[in-house]
Amino acid sequence: MRDPADPADLLDWYDRHARVMPWRVGPQDRRNGVRPDPYRVWLSEIMLQQTTVAAVRDYFVKFTTLWPRVTDLAAAADADVMAAWAGLGYYARARNLLKCARVVASDHGGRFPENHDQLLTLPGIGPYTAAAISAIAFDAPETVVDGNVERVMARLYDEHTPLPAAKPILTDHARALTPQHRPGDYAQAVMDLGATICTPRKPACGLCPWRSSCVAWANGTAAELPRKSPKKKKPTRLGIAYLARRVDGAWLLETRPEKGLLGGMLGWPGSDWSDAPEDAPPIRAEWRELSEEARHTFTHFHLRLRVRTALVPMDREPQRGTFRPAEDFSPADLPTVMRKAFDLAHPAK
Repeated sequence: MRDPADPADLLDWYDRHARVMPWRVGPQDRRNGVRPDPYRVWLSEIMLQQTTVAAVRDYFVKFTTLWPRVTDLAAAADADVMAAWAGLGYYARARNLLKCARVVASDHGGRFPENHDQLLTLPGIGPYTAAAISAIAFDAPETVVDGNVERVMARLYDEHTPLPAAKPILTDHARALTPQHRPGDYAQAVMDLGATICTPRKPACGLCPWRSSCVAWANGTAAELPRKSPKKKKPTRLGIAYLARRVDGAWLLETRPEKGLLGGMLGWPGSDWSDAPEDAPPIRAEWRELSEEARHTFTHFHLRLRVRTALVPMDREPQRGTFRPAEDFSPADLPTVMRKAFDLAHPAK
């Protein structure tokens, strides 16, 4: 029988090895009375959903420089926020980001509620994010379970039920370990352990503060956990993107519908995305199709976009979209798949 994992051992490890991140208040600062800003905790957690820490860092710094308080973000123009988010993916997060900021500003006096159940009423905040804000920002003993925590728990208890069926089992294990003392630091400590020691491949078990309690380590099964159910094969959809430039350099762009993929984002007018997309040129022109496709993978499907370009005269009016002057356009404002189409049409020199 192995000794049960002790949260105090993990917290001792975290005090020495906590990752330094722009949204985090480190353990020493917390002991010195520095309290995390709930706005920064919330913003980082939304950005980190299905996105790596490395990808989020620069976006987080950009957002908190442009909009240092939740009330600043609430007052921002939709287009500016969507442009700043471009490239980070999962664009419904950006739309909910604005909705949530505005609710906090208008209904809560610019302060995030400390109550877990109240947090769940805010746009874009689900059980994980509410628990993370409660624990990290307000030091409430909420159970925070992301992919890193699931992996740590699966190995600690040698749980072989495949994900996603194992989620409630692993959450119960995580809940049993969540301490009343320093729960915010503990939540971040488990995530750090999974990200730096108990990694998906080649876990560094020799450095783990919970090694003596880890059943999978004792049984030699750590490297094969957590188990996962086979993924369904992603279908491939086809589409056409139309890149029209006026002779004065202006680009024909449109804001995509609020609902649906890339909702609210700036992009090129295009066809539907399907097995057999129909031609849908946004303006009368002599279109030239490029030899390469813009390819991108979304959560549920692969997309292959044929790219067509055209130069149009000043007096030609589009059926869809509006022309944006060249000085007001930056490819960086486009979501990744749209930027891929632009890069094919105008490769960097």
